[in-house]
Amino acid sequence: MTAVAAPLSGLRRSSPFHIPDRRKPCKTCVFAVMKDGSVASSATEGDEGNSSSFHTSPKFPQLEMSSNQSNLAPKILKIDASYDGSNFRFDRPQPSDEEGNWKHTRAFGRFIAREALLNEELWAAAWLRAECHWENCSDVRYPGIYKRQFANKEFDAIKKRCSAQQAEKCICIVAVKKDDKNSKRTALSSIIGTLDLSIRQLLVGETFPLERIKQPAYCSIYQADQPKYAYISDLCVSKHYRRKGIAKNMLLLANEAATTYGIKQVFVQVHRDNTGAQKLYDQIGFQIVPEADRRLVAENRHLLSLQI
Repeated sequence: MTAVAAPLSGLRRSSPFHIPDRRKPCKTCVFAVMKDGSVASSATEGDEGNSSSFHTSPKFPQLEMSSNQSNLAPKILKIDASYDGSNFRFDRPQPSDEEGNWKHTRAFGRFIAREALLNEELWAAAWLRAECHWENCSDVRYPGIYKRQFANKEFDAIKKRCSAQQAEKCICIVAVKKDDKNSKRTALSSIIGTLDLSIRQLLVGETFPLERIKQPAYCSIYQADQPKYAYISDLCVSKHYRRKGIAKNMLLLANEAATTYGIKQVFVQVHRDNTGAQKLYDQIGFQIVPEADRRLVAENRHLLSLQI
C-alpha cells in the first residue's frame, strides 16, 4: 500500500513513504536458559518458511534410576559436606550387615539401631525430623513447602556435623526395619527413627553445657585437659512406629557408643510439657541438672544428665 501527499501551492511534491503490511509475519526468537547457564536459541521467519532448531547444549547430571535389580549393589559413600547429589539414588537398597561394617549397632525385634552411612539415610533422617517438627501444625497452609525447606537445611547440617574433623564428633544414629526374606527395602524407606550423638568438650570455666550460651564471658578455647561429654539431640520416631521401644533402644545405643570414646556423662534437653519423653529418659536413668534447670525456665526446657 502506497500513499502520496497531495501537492500544495508553494510546496514541492513530497516523496512517497511506505506503510508496512501488518499482516506480514514477524521474525520470532525464542531463547532457553539451560541449567548450566548456557543459552539455546531458535529463530523462525514466517514469510520465508525457514526455521532453525535449538542449538545443542551440554547435558546436566540427572538422577540415576535403574530397574535392573542386578545393578543395585549398594556402595558405601563417604559422608562429605560438599556432596552435590550427583550420586543420590532413590532406589538404592539399604546395605546389608556385610556391606555396612558399622561400628555401633543394636538389634531389637524387627528393627536395628545403627549409625547412618549413606547420604540417602541422612536425607531420610532429615525428612523424618521435618515430619515430626511440622506434625502438629495443622493450621499452616502448604506445610509440604516448609517441610521441604526444613529437610534441606537439616540435611546440610547433618552432613557438616558428621564430616567435621574437629574436637566435636557427631554420629547420626538411625533405626531401620529389617529386610524381609523375599524383599529388600530401599535406604529411603527403611528409616523410622533418628537421633544425633555429639562428643563435645567442656570449655574453660564450664561445669555443664549451656553455660557458654547463658554466660558469654566464658573462654571459648578448647583445652586438652577439659573433660568431654556426650550430647543427644533431635530424637524422633515415625508416628506409625511409636510405642515399640525404638526411641529407648536408640538411646541405649547412643550411650554404648559414647562409652567407646571414654565418655562418662551424657546430656539431653527435653521440653517441660513433653511428659512422655521425660518418662522415657527417667527409665534409662537421666536426672535433671538443677543448676541448668533454673536458667532454662524461660525456654520451657529441662537439661538432663546420665552418668555412664
